[in-house]
Amino acid sequence: MHIHILGICGTFMGGLAILARQLGYRVTGSDLNVYPPMSTQLQQQGIHLTQGYGREQLDPAPDVVVVGNAMTRGIDVVEAMLDRGLRYTSGPQWLSDHLLQDQWVLACAGTHGKTTTSSMVAWILEYAGLKPGYLIGGVPGNFGISSRLGESSFFVIEADEYDTAFFDKRSKFVHYRPRTVILNNLEFDHADIFENLAAIQKQFHHLVRIIPSNGRVISPAGDENIEQVLRQGLWSEHERITLEQSLTTDSQWSARLNCKDGSDFTVLLQGEVQGTVQWLHNGNHNVNNALAAVAAARHVGVRPEMAVAALNQFKGVKRRMETLAVIEGVTVYDDFAHHPTAIETTLAGLRAKVGEHRIIAVIEPRSNTMRLGAHLQALPAATRLADHVLWYQPSEMDWGMESVVAACSTDARLCDTVDAIVARLLDIIQVGDQVIFMSNGGFGGVQRLFIDALRQQSL
Repeated sequence: MHIHILGICGTFMGGLAILARQLGYRVTGSDLNVYPPMSTQLQQQGIHLTQGYGREQLDPAPDVVVVGNAMTRGIDVVEAMLDRGLRYTSGPQWLSDHLLQDQWVLACAGTHGKTTTSSMVAWILEYAGLKPGYLIGGVPGNFGISSRLGESSFFVIEADEYDTAFFDKRSKFVHYRPRTVILNNLEFDHADIFENLAAIQKQFHHLVRIIPSNGRVISPAGDENIEQVLRQGLWSEHERITLEQSLTTDSQWSARLNCKDGSDFTVLLQGEVQGTVQWLHNGNHNVNNALAAVAAARHVGVRPEMAVAALNQFKGVKRRMETLAVIEGVTVYDDFAHHPTAIETTLAGLRAKVGEHRIIAVIEPRSNTMRLGAHLQALPAATRLADHVLWYQPSEMDWGMESVVAACSTDARLCDTVDAIVARLLDIIQVGDQVIFMSNGGFGGVQRLFIDALRQQSL
């Protein structure tokens, strides 16, 4: 069977393409922007890629067209697909029909931390010898590829609440039929498709409704937005996680911080020590991610002490606080932060790690929600732990960032080109500085441009 994937270079659709290829299908695809690393990963799997969305890519006609959620009416290939009456489906529906039907699905959902937490769960199961399949919206360091079939009945998936396709406005995750579900957190996001928080909560409850009674929901204690979802109805087992200092009587899992930056913590189940995690990662958000991953793995039979041992060897995920370079005492990081809370928690973890060293945050507010200005008022406070902030305002942004810059409590500048960012960084950089680039896109390659310039300057 020949499947053709529209929007193939997105993290989800690219991962799906790899799974389809491993299942034995002939896979082709197209995208508006075909570039590494996803294009390289796909081509290595023998997948032919087409740049753009011309009608000719449907000649000869594939057996089915898998349509990514970036596709809209009016795009030439979409109109040709409909006019010719070709078979088509969404990525999540194809995955459900061809792969997930007979699997024990472990789904990681929430506004933040989905990629990291699902990577942790997949690695714990791998470490325990369960050889899971997975589909993750990033590249886990312990695997080096964003998806694989696996060799067992367990499948780990990053469960996104974004809509499925132009013809199916349900959230992606309702197609996955999970048995184990992590609800990491819940905030307003995706302002381009959700009117308000209640609309997102409605989709999350659609997910909760399909979890079987012998399934399990794992959520943080004290997250009122999630609790409101669960109060609408919960028919499955439920476990809560928390940091020990905020321990509540209904939390089965807790973490005792042995180091304030979260790089050393003890995992407890019902107050009993299960083991200690000592890793290179930081931040309370990652401690919570880890607790949820340990709890999820226990649901499929992995002993907590083994899960803890696995986390001690967890290598993280590309573009999630990834250290790109250390040059003449300057450390450069890349992070995917796409929301004010993600920016704030990431900077808090870094501040706890580096102490008094200066933090320079370089931020591209690139997500659809950010570009619509939905988080405008929250952005200044989210950066308060940085010493300097460089905001990137691309020409296509729908609102000006002057008010954000003016409201920042720390030194903040507005840059309209990546060259201006590099020039400003070189002007203010000092030994010991921590430079963190934050964007959920390519950011014009500014990370590499700065690293190259810094190396040149240090010669």
